[in-house]
Amino acid sequence: MSGSSERQRNQHGQSKNPAGQRVTGSEKADIYADGNAHRLPQWEERELKGEQGKSRKKKGKVDIPFLMLTLLIMVIGVIMVLSASFARGFYLTGEPMRVFTRQMGFALSGIVMMYGVSLFSLKTMSRWAYLLLAFSIFLLVAVLFIGIEVNGAKRWLGFGGVEGSLTFQPSEIAKLAIILSFAKWICACGQQKMETVKYGIAPFVVVIGVMVSLLMKEPHISASIILIMLAVIMMFVGGVKLRWFALGGFVVVLAFSLIILINFRGAVKASGDLSLRDQISQIQWASGRFGYADGRIDAWLNPEADPLHGGFQIRQSLYAVGSGGLLGQGLGQSRQKYLYLPEEHNDYIFAIVCEELGFIGAILILLLFSLLIIRGFWLALYAKDKYSTLVTVGITGLLAIQVFINVAVVTNILPATGVSLPFFSYGGTALWVQLFQMGIVLSVSREIPYPQEAGAEATVEDAREEAYDDSVRGRTAAAGSSYRSAGGSR
Repeated sequence: MSGSSERQRNQHGQSKNPAGQRVTGSEKADIYADGNAHRLPQWEERELKGEQGKSRKKKGKVDIPFLMLTLLIMVIGVIMVLSASFARGFYLTGEPMRVFTRQMGFALSGIVMMYGVSLFSLKTMSRWAYLLLAFSIFLLVAVLFIGIEVNGAKRWLGFGGVEGSLTFQPSEIAKLAIILSFAKWICACGQQKMETVKYGIAPFVVVIGVMVSLLMKEPHISASIILIMLAVIMMFVGGVKLRWFALGGFVVVLAFSLIILINFRGAVKASGDLSLRDQISQIQWASGRFGYADGRIDAWLNPEADPLHGGFQIRQSLYAVGSGGLLGQGLGQSRQKYLYLPEEHNDYIFAIVCEELGFIGAILILLLFSLLIIRGFWLALYAKDKYSTLVTVGITGLLAIQVFINVAVVTNILPATGVSLPFFSYGGTALWVQLFQMGIVLSVSREIPYPQEAGAEATVEDAREEAYDDSVRGRTAAAGSSYRSAGGSR
């Protein structure tokens, strides 16, 4: 009798996956924290309900592939900053290592920050999401009055100019605030409310509308585009129906067309008494502070038309990309960095990468970015709850957007936008923000509910398969019990 009971306990307490590994019932309870094997795991079941976190005194280990990819990309980026900024640093300050040493300092301190952030629970960070959103809007207002103006745009806050040690762009904080706050709102609303206009459309449109309006006053078109794309990603993952995206795209195109038409008609009216040449110039720059966008589009479409002004930067960038060939000129051997290519250590550093490392080196770096992005989405897929998934998708999506736009601009696929290449472009506070975001993803990876007991060999996929088998057996048993109960009552 005791042997039969032992076998029953083994059958109910353990089960095998296709690979022959065993998953105990307690391990499955740790993974789904529900205690109910009669249903497939839903978002609420993946919340772990806090019991597992209370029983486990310390957090799990960070995801090693994601961490190593982040550090590898950052190290390569810092080395490329040294190579790209050497000539300009010597020309401007007489200190060829100045830019590199500053970037290295920010990188080392950023690694410490990333590790510290990874120790905090994302649930703790979510409590400050709405406050961070309000603070970012306040900064976007403040930069219009006390911001540092560079090339006709006020995008920076701080002291000592853009090269000072305490300068940053409020738009960087706004991106993170959008991710955290939108994820919290989506989780608070639930799936059904997110399919309505009141909860799934209106709040997002209002917040993004306010932020984009402030950014356009700086002006900062590239940040506005990125925020809109972030909002679309968060809404899509949050469960908003596709028809609303189609309608929203139509409204955006219509509004943009109306703005252009109004500005164009105003320019024509204002230039009625001018000569033809002055009228053309007035019309081209009549959009006021957004006139530079016209010039960038013209340079993008035909950089050879104005090779010494509007088309100069993109032509020098393409020279750098093309002269790299298959294997490149060699690390440190770029010619375009000798004051030919503007922003060679910042927005256009990827052109120097192509010149020095060649096509092969550039592809390998893009492959590293791709692996990091894929790993980020993988962590989002197995995150412990819906909020963690949404935040990880938002951060990974932001990384993918910025990499794509920067590389597209450097290769003249898109007009110049001023989007930096993550972990490569020079900028201490921007690197801090990026590493802070990577720390959040690492925090999520620490809380992925892998089996923690010694000797456990099962994977999350195995546990999911067995949970499905248990759910089928549970529903069958429940149906049989209901049938017997109904028969007994008759």
